[in-house]
Amino acid sequence: MRIVGYTEELVREQSRRILIVDDEEGAREALEVILEEHYDVEAAEDGIVALARLRQKPFDVVLLDVNMPKVNGLEVLRQIKDHDDSIEVIMVSAADRAREATLSLKTGAYDYITKPYEPEVILEAVEKGIRRRSQQSEIRPPASCEMGLDIGHMRIISAAGNMGAVFQIIEKVAGASSNVLITGESGTGKELIARALHARNPRNLKPFVTINCAAIPPELIESELFGHEKGAFTGAYVRNIGKFEYANGGSIFLDEVSSLRLEFQAKLLRVLQEREFCRVGSHQTVKVDVRVIAATSTPLELLVKEKRFRNDLYFRLNVIPIQLPPLRQRKGDVPLLANYFLAKFNHALKKRIRGISPDAMEVLESYPWPGNIRELENLIERLVVLGSPGQWIHENDLPFDLLIQEEAGDSPGPKGKAVDSGLIQARQEFERQYILRALQRCRWNQTDTARLLKIHRNTLFQKMKILELRSQTDE
Repeated sequence: MRIVGYTEELVREQSRRILIVDDEEGAREALEVILEEHYDVEAAEDGIVALARLRQKPFDVVLLDVNMPKVNGLEVLRQIKDHDDSIEVIMVSAADRAREATLSLKTGAYDYITKPYEPEVILEAVEKGIRRRSQQSEIRPPASCEMGLDIGHMRIISAAGNMGAVFQIIEKVAGASSNVLITGESGTGKELIARALHARNPRNLKPFVTINCAAIPPELIESELFGHEKGAFTGAYVRNIGKFEYANGGSIFLDEVSSLRLEFQAKLLRVLQEREFCRVGSHQTVKVDVRVIAATSTPLELLVKEKRFRNDLYFRLNVIPIQLPPLRQRKGDVPLLANYFLAKFNHALKKRIRGISPDAMEVLESYPWPGNIRELENLIERLVVLGSPGQWIHENDLPFDLLIQEEAGDSPGPKGKAVDSGLIQARQEFERQYILRALQRCRWNQTDTARLLKIHRNTLFQKMKILELRSQTDE
């Protein structure tokens, strides 16, 4: 049988095993005719026979009828997922029922098709299942593609070429004491890079002192960095040793150095030039030998042009520049980091989340990550905490914000591909009608509707707002 309009090269190169489960003989034969030319197909007349077959041999995709005697299709689906969660299941039904579809997808099916079905629809759904099944073992890039730097119990990892250049700079300046300026968006790992620089330097036996300049009130920054004498100002009851003195012989990391006021920048410049300072309230000079590693998420060149940052201080700090790319520009790093954090939090929280499914990973890779690595790490920690041992993280486990971001706008996305507005509109209209039917069935009771759809009530409220759904009583 030849299916016009379908790309046969995709299915011809596959030789995968498909199981059809339907109590109607005619339905089983129809599906066999569609699939047998491209796949190794077997059929079962009920759920009991199907489960027995699955225990005897592996199958990649199961087409499963919802309404069957002996064992209901949803129960068979649950047992399939308990047996092998990586088997992809397509639910088949004689009617388009919202509750059935919702329960199927929540239980682990990845698609829901209604009869009568078009051959092209069946083939495309099965082919997608085949790809999803094969991707389960291909989520993490090969170890040979991974680069990394160890920092004590931590590790910086990447598969991106632009991060390889960063690692090379770190290794080249390992023995130097030159000042370093690390630039990059918030959450890109600037402090980790600073720690790697210190760890590979002969100073690593001396302190590594960090200070977030933006977190210190301007009137206290001088005391924080240089210390103060007893009685230097109101509240100075004892002498205080500053961060530079603590870091003597080692390294000091000045995060968000762009936040420093101009009047203090002159004092910091003198320390960098003369390697000495005076504590607040003292005229005694304190000599220090400190390597300065500064970081900023705001380009200092821009602040120099705006006369908000001293040009001479900028050049003193920018001896060795390191530019960290944002996560959206680190090709291949989202899957690598996501799986790294998954293993990390599985161990820390004593959980056993099996992995991140291809559909969820596709969303993670398409999201622009404005919070960069920190945002990804926090998300994976949340998913591990909320996840059930032995289960996969699927697309419907992800926060609503990520799913909306994936579908927002006609502009080029993070992968540089334009979003198809026609497809987005079609998906939104389908979701609108789907939720609308559920609302009508529950007489517009949002709590009951959210329970029916198995989503949080706040998520339903957000979707209703975005899709402009409201009852006649609200008008």
